[in-house]
Amino acid sequence: MITNETLALLEEMAVFAKVVETGSFSEAARQLGATPSAISRAVSRLERALNTRLLQRTTRKLRLNESGKAVYQHCQALVNSAGAVMSASGQFSETPSGLVRLGAPKALGYFMVHPLINEFLATNSGVNVMLRLEDRYMDLIDEEIDLAIRITNEPPPGLIGKRLFTVSHILCATPQYLAEYGTPSHPQELKDHSCLFLSEEAADTRWRFQQGNKVVSVNVHGRYSSNHSGVRLGGVKSHLGIGGLPVFTARKSLESGEIVQVLPDWTFKTRYSGDAWLLYPPSRYQPPHMMVFIDYLVKKLRT
Repeated sequence: MITNETLALLEEMAVFAKVVETGSFSEAARQLGATPSAISRAVSRLERALNTRLLQRTTRKLRLNESGKAVYQHCQALVNSAGAVMSASGQFSETPSGLVRLGAPKALGYFMVHPLINEFLATNSGVNVMLRLEDRYMDLIDEEIDLAIRITNEPPPGLIGKRLFTVSHILCATPQYLAEYGTPSHPQELKDHSCLFLSEEAADTRWRFQQGNKVVSVNVHGRYSSNHSGVRLGGVKSHLGIGGLPVFTARKSLESGEIVQVLPDWTFKTRYSGDAWLLYPPSRYQPPHMMVFIDYLVKKLRT
């Protein structure tokens, strides 16, 4: 039997989910048509009912603790379920609407996701997209994002994952550079070339290759390095040397013949290779605008 206490708890859970979503009591109050003090009291009542602190309150921001993260997932599932019920009853708009916040690595987001957004927006007039490009790890709750694309061997615990494609790396140069300086036939010959490499760690100048059972490592050097593959692609296209690039970054320039692959018989091994996954918190029901965006990305990117 549903009691008044249960109904009050459900309302407080929905309020808590809105506070986390907006990142502040005042914005949650504005969206819910209440006062910040009323919102704060609702969250405090929920904390007392659960006998645990959910939020760390500071003068600058709100931050979920571990208990809060777990509770938020259930509260968000409750809100999503309510939306699903309204949709089934016909009270919810048949046209998906809302904001989708997606986080992705910089180069992957720019080269793979960004070109797809125009078509998606044109066919889904009620859905807006916020694309955040960060190479660092982004926590979905703390960073206030709905979806994340990460390169990983498998989805981390607590998140649902849809595998999209494999990220592999190759070496590339322009025909003009190779005509002037020669085309290497073995990884060790890279020592005699100017190479464009990632510049985040000292180990980034040590390139590893595999051919069957043979593994070769070589220390490379060059006058230009960058931690952004789009910048390295630009350097390669400017004839600055042989660059290591993700295949998705180099694909169009390879197809046009502007650049060519170097050492195609060898596999270029990097710690930035792996599978790209689309990740989001588990929920039995997802809002329609989330589902239409997830389905679109999976359809366009999965290989």
